[in-house]
Amino acid sequence: MQGDNRAEADIGTGRVGTPHSAADDDPVEPIAVLVRPDTPSGTVVLAVRGELDYGTSAPLRDALEENTGSGRVVVDCSGLRFCDSTGLNLLLKARLKMQGDGGRLDLAGLRAPVDRMFEITGARTVFRVYGDTDEALADPP
Repeated sequence: MQGDNRAEADIGTGRVGTPHSAADDDPVEPIAVLVRPDTPSGTVVLAVRGELDYGTSAPLRDALEENTGSGRVVVDCSGLRFCDSTGLNLLLKARLKMQGDGGRLDLAGLRAPVDRMFEITGARTVFRVYGDTDEALADPP
């Protein structure tokens, strides 16, 4: 999504039919992917909230496909509570596509459960990972 950077744009949501934890009375929040406004030229920030799994991955997949032509995509994971192998593979494939096009996909704000999954699988070593989005944006592309 390019052009109007004055407000966050809601890229989409996906729903999961059952709570992630049987002990949790709250239904799983649909995933939301927002394009963050006011980022440096050639950089798109996708803020991801909720849980990223097979049933919720479509909005992020769509947002990544729309923005892989950008020079750099920073995926802000600070609102991401869970990520399974579907989410991991989605990010890895998008990274490879961007790298092949001369771009870059970075991650920011990995919360403990998501960061652990990236660490255990070794995927953390193939991404540039930043503590938060501001830190990522301060690092030139």
